[in-house]
Amino acid sequence: MARAPESLLVVSPVYNEAANLERTARAVAAQSLRPDRWLVIDDGSTDETLAVARRLERELEFLTVAEAPRKIAPGADNLGLAREAHAFNAGLELCGWRDYDLIGKLDGDVELPSDWFATLAARFEAEARLGLAGGRLAEPDRGGQWRTIPIPAHHVHGAVKLFRRECLEAIGGVPERLGWDTIDETYARMRGFETRSFADLLARHHRPHGSADGRLRGRARHGECAWILHYGPLWTALRSLKVARSSPPVLSGLAFFGGYLGAAARRTPRVEDPEFRRFTRAELRARIAGPLRARRRSAAIAAETSAAGSR
Repeated sequence: MARAPESLLVVSPVYNEAANLERTARAVAAQSLRPDRWLVIDDGSTDETLAVARRLERELEFLTVAEAPRKIAPGADNLGLAREAHAFNAGLELCGWRDYDLIGKLDGDVELPSDWFATLAARFEAEARLGLAGGRLAEPDRGGQWRTIPIPAHHVHGAVKLFRRECLEAIGGVPERLGWDTIDETYARMRGFETRSFADLLARHHRPHGSADGRLRGRARHGECAWILHYGPLWTALRSLKVARSSPPVLSGLAFFGGYLGAAARRTPRVEDPEFRRFTRAELRARIAGPLRARRRSAAIAAETSAAGSR
């Protein structure tokens, strides 16, 4: 007997996406595997986002629209990224997400290729321990050229996450705080699931940071996330050197490390779970040691080759 295809729920928290939402919707409608249900949940937009969503709702039978409940929380939880996680969680509950096999988060400024969901669903079917997956994102640079955002294979962009239901249940949803889109995938690996971003799936992200100041604020926020996630000073310093090669050069790295130091000076609350801290630091040690071991092996092989040639 043929197995029934996996059911798919997609939730899109949106804020001021009037210029982009229709493009996203057309790409979702063109999917070879359409969502069984797509919820667009507006997070208090001040532009025409809600009106655009309501119009699209009348055209697409699988689309429903809702408004997120307002939540005012102290400190970092007032940041847009934390509100986004809150809206996503609210959308999950509205949809009864435990009735679906695969649960996705899709931002309202992302244009997917037509095989996105079908390809990911097939990979979840083939890999039993795959718990959280996505693809890569490309953004336009100042010259109008599309550039793929470099990320490690284990990281999944917050804009295009797809969870196996059992994985989302195991991690208890996404945390409503800055850094949520790394905290969730770390807990997924802690619970025995694999997390992966597939390089052969590429979507377009139409609303990147629009100015150097915006990018620098983003780099500083990422540095603050590194503090929240218990990343150590050595890893953060090494990472800042890599970030320094991004635009704007040098300043990006300084902003990243400055965000980390600023969060440390303010004693910004970190993830409180000791198990999370131990797991994260063990992963970072392994990632730092991996390239070092590879370089040592290469040096040893080169030395052996040189010695053999001199004999």
